Amino acid sequence: MENLGLNDIREKYLSFFEEKEHLRMHSFSLVPKNDKSLLLINAGMAPLKPYFTGLKTPPKKRVATCQKCVRTGDIENVGKTSRHGTFFEMLGNFSFGDYFKREAISWAWEFITKILKLPEDRLYVTIYLDDDEAFEIWSKEIGVDESRIFRLGKEDNFWEHGVGPCGPCSEIHYDKNIERGIIKTVDEFIKAGDDDRVIEFWNLVFTQFDKDEEGNYNRLANPNIDTGMGLERMATIMQNKESIFEVDTIRNILDEVCKIANVKYDENSKEDVSIRVITDHIRSLTFMISDGILPSNEGRGYVLRRLLRRAAKHGKSLGINNAFLYKLADVVIDNSCGNYPELSEKRDYIKRVISLEEQRFDETIDSGMQILDEFMNDMLEKRQTVLSGKKAFKLYDTYGFPIELTEEILEENGMSVDLKEFDEEMDIQRKRARAAREETNYMGTEDTILNKIPLDIETEFEGYNNIEYTSKVILLVRDEQFVDSLNEADDGIIVVQHTPFYAEMGGQVGDTGYIYNDSFKGRVVDCKNNISGKILHFIKVEKGSVKLNDNVNLAVDEERRNKIRRNHTATHILDSALKRVLGDHVHQSGSYLDDERLRFDFNHFKALNSDELKSVERLVNKTIMSGLEVNTRIMNLEEAKKIGAIALFDDKYKDEVRVVSVGDFSMELCGGTHAVNSSEIGLFKIVSETGIAAGIRRIEAITGFRALDFVEGKSDLLKQAAERLKCSDKEIIHKIDLQMREIKEKDKQIEKLNAKLAGGAEDEIIKNVKEINGIKLFTGVVKDVEGDALRTLADKVRSKGGDCVVLLCSIANNKLQFVAMASKNTLAKGVHCGKLIKEVAAIAGGSGGGRPDMAQAGGKLPEKAYEAVEKSAMVMETLVK
Repeated sequence: MENLGLNDIREKYLSFFEEKEHLRMHSFSLVPKNDKSLLLINAGMAPLKPYFTGLKTPPKKRVATCQKCVRTGDIENVGKTSRHGTFFEMLGNFSFGDYFKREAISWAWEFITKILKLPEDRLYVTIYLDDDEAFEIWSKEIGVDESRIFRLGKEDNFWEHGVGPCGPCSEIHYDKNIERGIIKTVDEFIKAGDDDRVIEFWNLVFTQFDKDEEGNYNRLANPNIDTGMGLERMATIMQNKESIFEVDTIRNILDEVCKIANVKYDENSKEDVSIRVITDHIRSLTFMISDGILPSNEGRGYVLRRLLRRAAKHGKSLGINNAFLYKLADVVIDNSCGNYPELSEKRDYIKRVISLEEQRFDETIDSGMQILDEFMNDMLEKRQTVLSGKKAFKLYDTYGFPIELTEEILEENGMSVDLKEFDEEMDIQRKRARAAREETNYMGTEDTILNKIPLDIETEFEGYNNIEYTSKVILLVRDEQFVDSLNEADDGIIVVQHTPFYAEMGGQVGDTGYIYNDSFKGRVVDCKNNISGKILHFIKVEKGSVKLNDNVNLAVDEERRNKIRRNHTATHILDSALKRVLGDHVHQSGSYLDDERLRFDFNHFKALNSDELKSVERLVNKTIMSGLEVNTRIMNLEEAKKIGAIALFDDKYKDEVRVVSVGDFSMELCGGTHAVNSSEIGLFKIVSETGIAAGIRRIEAITGFRALDFVEGKSDLLKQAAERLKCSDKEIIHKIDLQMREIKEKDKQIEKLNAKLAGGAEDEIIKNVKEINGIKLFTGVVKDVEGDALRTLADKVRSKGGDCVVLLCSIANNKLQFVAMASKNTLAKGVHCGKLIKEVAAIAGGSGGGRPDMAQAGGKLPEKAYEAVEKSAMVMETLVK
């Protein structure tokens, strides 16, 4: 048995199945497409679901992949066991109605015994309890001794998920400790698996049944094959390692963690857990960010943030107090970029996203510590030793403060946390998340009539060179049913053989227009693709009726199409302009364009300053005015890559792709409609630049007459401003500066008057004193003393009052403002300004709060001001013991 590296195993597997006439497909993105049941791709077959269900036609009936996957269900076990990890790669060979059990079993055995050269005396096979067909193939055709084939029940060797396609499985297992003798019985085999002596490394799923609502298993006419072999687990076998963390590429990451932390692996069990957690999590982080996932407080962004903060927390446990995860990303990229070139291309971007999030986490730790300190102070006052699980969960969920850190800090202070209540809150959150996720069928796609359109129905898009076309109606839909006709006033869907209508795709909206003939007229309100790419015309029937097989004329709204074309070409020019001005790190993160505007999302780590925005806008307009020809070429994907055409990494392109070039300024893969010449775009104007997520910026822009209207509107605004200021356009700024200076002078005079008013009130407030359990309470109601002046007045009274509490209320502009301050010595006696002011302000229809020594609040009922202040003494009595 050869000692093969992880990358070598992957290549041998994919090459082997290529020789078996399989299409080698690059891993799909970790972000699921058209699958609302998943946050992240978590299995090799997950991105291929539409091919198994018949919603899409596979590129070939035989496919082999190495799919990157992320699972977080067992995250608490990561680092504690030898095999748990959040990131893993799954090797798989798939058949969509082509070969079946005989070939799947035969090729699996050939690969592991001939290519990997695993010794046959270490291999065992399991099959489903009554799968005699698989037993015959394994024993009679492959020649595996019957004593090494074990029959297991549904729980172990039958794949199903509710109703739909399902079938028996056959698993191949490796005996790590053959010296203990041959395994003879099913019970011995199960125990060997529990003891980690025998490990399953390849699962062959034979999808041969369709389970209906009544629980019947009906034979499929075209059964499928779905296999999965964990690459990391296979590497542990080939390299004779006990743990996935010890295989070559992963061990390289682990060693770098040890180097940064200045610790040794396998010497301290607690430290080893932290080392393994960091090693695993940085793999997930690197791959997730390369697929466009960014830290956030929900969805997959929350998964990313949780993994990063968990890894950073374990780094602190190892004594690493500075940002370090971004450095580890280099090791992940260097070890995996051979098969995932996008990692190298996005290296700087990946490291920057990680670095920024590490900084945010440090800030989170600081703010979380302040909140936890308040919780602990409150517990001390109430003589409690157990922090409620709800508060711990709030720290964790709202502020990102790790529960382990909360436990550690509480323990250092002789306290603990109610983990049972914390877990209950976590469970409630999980249920909310599941409920929020849209209901789907077992394959994760909406089970609508639109996704049941037969695969053999095809529509040819003729819209690149035509805005009108004549075609035949081949399918009609109304009210979730296929129908023979659509009648006046109906809302429905028409599918035809040929269409000039562009279906929404790639950020470009669908065309609108009309479908008609002598006896029918329908307005096309939208045009979209279903999941399998069928072009659907959503119409409102305005006159007559249309039937299946009718010939109809299709006419696109030409003016709207032209506006969309101009905006689409402008988007391509903008993309290239951003790269030239900001740097090659800029990559498209999304786009949207219609006849009104264009929107372009891209990765960049700070807002564009005015000079950068001007440079981008000027470069776009210069390109437009250069009158560059917009050319389209059809070529294969490899040719497109060689000539440098830009493509989105997570898009799956066909063998033949469309390359759109704007002169030599821009070149991208694109299926949308475009201007013929850049000069058609006219004026280009950026109207906004904003941040929409960490490291993601958004530019919105307009073109043509929309841009001209925008500029004219700004010009009209300047004229109106000049008229109001009674000056010329050129003098507007000077005039505004003069008026601002006048306003500032008047503000200063008002502040002086307020200070005098406050000073006059100071003596009256000091006279109005009450003593409550040895603490002086100064109160007062003043008028038109706001903001800093009110706080300054309260502070002056406090400085003269000794052990005291000051509570003041100001009436101004028909609203109330409260402020409370307490001297330091009163806090130990139970004084808490936040609690005091909260109850007082409530009397006047307001709310507020703050720290024990200082708090502020507002009020809506001026007539209640004096009553609220008078009640402050009663509230004080409840606080001071």
